[in-house]
Amino acid sequence: MFVLLSVSIAPALALFSFFYLRNQMATEPRRTLFHTFIYGAILTFPILFLQYIMTEEQIFSNLMIQDVFFSGVVEEFFKWFILMIAIYHHIEFDDPYDGILYGVSISLGFATVENILYMLSFGVDTAFMRALMPVSSHALFGVVMGYYLGRAKFAKKDLSMQHRLLALFAPIVLHVIYNFIFTIEGRWTYIMVPFMLFLWWFALRKVKRAHQHLVQMLFVQKKI
Repeated sequence: MFVLLSVSIAPALALFSFFYLRNQMATEPRRTLFHTFIYGAILTFPILFLQYIMTEEQIFSNLMIQDVFFSGVVEEFFKWFILMIAIYHHIEFDDPYDGILYGVSISLGFATVENILYMLSFGVDTAFMRALMPVSSHALFGVVMGYYLGRAKFAKKDLSMQHRLLALFAPIVLHVIYNFIFTIEGRWTYIMVPFMLFLWWFALRKVKRAHQHLVQMLFVQKKI
């Protein structure tokens, strides 16, 4: 059991450390990040329960709609919703890069519990693929969500709502595409590899831009 838990948690810790250590301008309070991670972990259970009800009640006649569209929308919406009500107005959300850290934290909290439950069912043989695909994809969706929340937090009022909506809909679109690729029988690996490379490129580009916004903000504050 200890080995299974370690293997399940290790990818999330590695990914979080990667994005945390890229923030060279400031140190985000670890306690708040840990709380955000826990929010994501707790969020796993109502989402899985909701998905179970949908399957048992056969609410969607088309399984593709349920597995591809519904799961992507529900997961990203609830992560965005929790960030908006619990973190967005928090006093410690005080620079643009913080959004990325909080987005990654809540996403990896969700992905870690999902990973543990999956490995309890299918064993550690799936650990490598789980680390490469679901865990890392959740982290990258979190980067995109957090980037736009960071922009919204420090943007002018007329642009704030636009960025908040992008924080919701950009990860949803990416997640739905990710889910859809798995439905392409026999060829999904040929499409998933370039998509994951694109996702990493897109997310790291957002990380770089968040740093630029942070530097600009600190420069303006210093001049004042």
